[in-house]
Amino acid sequence: MHAITIPKPGGPEALVWAAVPDPEPGPGEVVVEVRASAVNRADLLQRQGQYPPPPGAPAYPGLECAGVVAALGPGVTGWAVGDEVCALLAGGGYAERVAVPAGQLLPVPAGVDPVDAAALPEVACTVFSNVVQLARLAEGETLLVHGGGSGIGTFAIQLGVALGATVVVTARATKHERLRELGAAHAIDYREQDFVEEVRRVTDGRGADVILDIMGAAYLPRNVAALATGGRLVVIGMQGGRKGELDLGMLLAKRASVHATALRSRPVAEKAEIVRGVREQVWPLVESGKIRPVVHARAKMADAADAHRLVESSDHLGKVLLVR
Repeated sequence: MHAITIPKPGGPEALVWAAVPDPEPGPGEVVVEVRASAVNRADLLQRQGQYPPPPGAPAYPGLECAGVVAALGPGVTGWAVGDEVCALLAGGGYAERVAVPAGQLLPVPAGVDPVDAAALPEVACTVFSNVVQLARLAEGETLLVHGGGSGIGTFAIQLGVALGATVVVTARATKHERLRELGAAHAIDYREQDFVEEVRRVTDGRGADVILDIMGAAYLPRNVAALATGGRLVVIGMQGGRKGELDLGMLLAKRASVHATALRSRPVAEKAEIVRGVREQVWPLVESGKIRPVVHARAKMADAADAHRLVESSDHLGKVLLVR
């Protein structure tokens, strides 16, 4: 088969479409014939040599895919060759085939294009595990989403609205209209506006109950300032650095909490539990049309370098897919 390889870390030109060995399904695994994968920020970091795949994962980038089950490993039940699926991966989605634990498979939701389904697994699992399972977002609360125009952001807007929350986002002004169409009640231009002041303004001084953050250190003090009493800050990215100042006095006064999580490195059993929750609680929302994949562009998988350049520019809204 062929896959996108990284012979030497570097810029987008480091991605090379090359012949590689075919995967074989181990116990509890299936092989998926890949129709499409999606570009995530973690893929860009892996290409740069900053985010190696966890032990045992394929060396190729790609944290999600959509395709067809091509082979079953020993002990797999509930799936059959020919099933249309999408999958959460630890790596290997930029390839013609990938082996994946059966617990990380999801059926393609009814009404979703089988290629566009590649835009769902990683964002659905990330947002569900953090916003629902960890932060316990409830009806009537306010959710602040940083990076509202990203794949994570566009999904989080829709899930927050479906759960009955008021969603506030930060994003470039050029993306605000589209994010409001997805359900965001308020959009903040992070380049021109102070998001702490804006969040307080639109919540009558109360603050955000849940904040989903991709920036890390650069936003840490202001995120704590923007929290409501009892608020929950969940950090899932470090685009703004790793080390920041945390005002424990403010955190104590608000009886608030700060969490930091990663999905890729979790044990297989934990990922299976998250996927199970997504199938039970999120997939019905997708099939009803309350949540839909937001796809900005499709590119040929062999042209992954162009897709990486687009994501690095942040000019996209939603997901950029790589299609076989």
